[in-house]
Amino acid sequence: MAGLASAFGSGAMTNSISEIADARVIFVVGSNTTEQHPMIAMHMLEAVDRGATLIVADPRKTQIAAFAHTHLRQRSGTDVALLNGIMNVIIGEGLVDINFVRRRTENFDEFEKVVKRCTPEVAEKITGVPASDIQRVARIYATEKRSMLFYSMGITQHVTGVDNVRSCANLVMLTAHIGQPMTGLNPLRGQNNVQGACDMGALPDVYSGYQKVADARARKKFESAWRRKLPSAPGMTMIDMFDSALEGKLKAMYIVGENPVMSDPDTSHVIEAIRKLDFLVVQDIFMSETAELADVILPAVTFAEKDGTFTNTERRVQKVRRAVRPMYGAMPDWKIISELSKKMGYDMGYRAAHEIMEEAALLTPVYGGILHHRLDAFGLQWPCPDADHPGTPFMHRKKFAKGLGTFNPIEFTPPDETTDMAYPFILTTGRLYFRYHTATMCRRTATLEREEPECFVEINPKDAGRIGLRSGNFVKAVSRRGEIVVKALVTDRTPEGIVFIPFHFREAAVNLITSPAVDPVAKIPEFKVCAINLVPVIPKPGERPKNRYNRKEDLKILNELYEEPEVPS
Repeated sequence: MAGLASAFGSGAMTNSISEIADARVIFVVGSNTTEQHPMIAMHMLEAVDRGATLIVADPRKTQIAAFAHTHLRQRSGTDVALLNGIMNVIIGEGLVDINFVRRRTENFDEFEKVVKRCTPEVAEKITGVPASDIQRVARIYATEKRSMLFYSMGITQHVTGVDNVRSCANLVMLTAHIGQPMTGLNPLRGQNNVQGACDMGALPDVYSGYQKVADARARKKFESAWRRKLPSAPGMTMIDMFDSALEGKLKAMYIVGENPVMSDPDTSHVIEAIRKLDFLVVQDIFMSETAELADVILPAVTFAEKDGTFTNTERRVQKVRRAVRPMYGAMPDWKIISELSKKMGYDMGYRAAHEIMEEAALLTPVYGGILHHRLDAFGLQWPCPDADHPGTPFMHRKKFAKGLGTFNPIEFTPPDETTDMAYPFILTTGRLYFRYHTATMCRRTATLEREEPECFVEINPKDAGRIGLRSGNFVKAVSRRGEIVVKALVTDRTPEGIVFIPFHFREAAVNLITSPAVDPVAKIPEFKVCAINLVPVIPKPGERPKNRYNRKEDLKILNELYEEPEVPS
């Protein structure tokens, strides 16, 4: 993610998936791993079977939490306080790896001043996690050398997302759980090849390999290769783009393989911004909710219809080989972009995917030795600086990417929205095992549709009792931005005061009500904390309640059933 702790560079796993089974402590923070990264969870459970200690920090009682030796159920949005409390114990009980801190890090004294104020008792008041649990977890994590820390969007999707990640980095450096096998700071990426997209510069402030746009030397290198003058200032984030479109400053948008109408917060705001555009192009493999609003749709191909590479969460670049011919004139994304570029006056000149990889290797130091012909076996993990390099299973063995690792003093900051009389519940959103992201693909599969046929809201039995809800009852979830109608699922998976709604269902699109607040650095939305109210709905006999959105157009876009396009003969 943008804004990751400067000591660690990109938001990729520092270590490898194969190491997990041999770890002695696995600390999972804000990741529903068994449902969203089942292959990685399989290795975690193998480690548990071998005697490893599993610690999970998550407000919900997720499936991975059921296997945990300790489950820390912090209040949503209090991760910094929890991590500071753990580090307070490590410092106070002399469990810091002093040698590592002196040799490999800087700014420890300033960091220590902040952490010392967050005692386990202070952390308990903020997080709701008992001080004794904080102390126990601190001792377990700090004293076992083979300790791996994992996090996912339960850490990043907050207004304090960057602070949360930096706090994780602080913990890893404090205990020297970095630069060795079975250790590390290991983010789990949310979608296929999102790591590869970031590696190749699909971020507003970097070129490929996280080379800064503002760096004159890096910029000159790309200008020389591409024979064009390049801007010295970073571009806009996706959130900034929609705000600019709404203000009339951004006139056109080209969206590739993304469905922001479903995936971005405050859906009505996104739709309104898109309607203000003069021109929208969507490039995708299916007709998504966003594509329905496009002026032009460019048909792309699936993974099975193209050559190229995917880079996974452990930095492993793997070759993708075409298995079937593209259908109905659809083309690979790179070819569509190249053809458009040629028509706009710049001939990229690529003839095949491997030529693009060669250019990437030439301009990207960490990809310097990654070429298609070297990926046939099991791929390569970057950094891989030259053609003789075997790849890097774990990073930062001798030094960090920037030299010394910087401790960041981070004070706890509360979420953007808090509960009140009008909105007494905290909503957190997430994913389900049988659904994938905005469900553009998986809702076309009858088997998956059968497993998770409709949206629901998880609510604690005590909360349900107070407002007169039973499982199966319809309830209206209302925020400051809109409302949706879903079925209640009464369960102790969610603690009192917190409710959970998955975001995969267009007929109950939860992002119509989520908060538009974003992290000020990374501009990642706060999907995990939103103040709402729940109002029971009593339908008339034989009537099913319908969702009511802020605009009639929203209802039409999000509540219509898909119609399969005609296939040319």
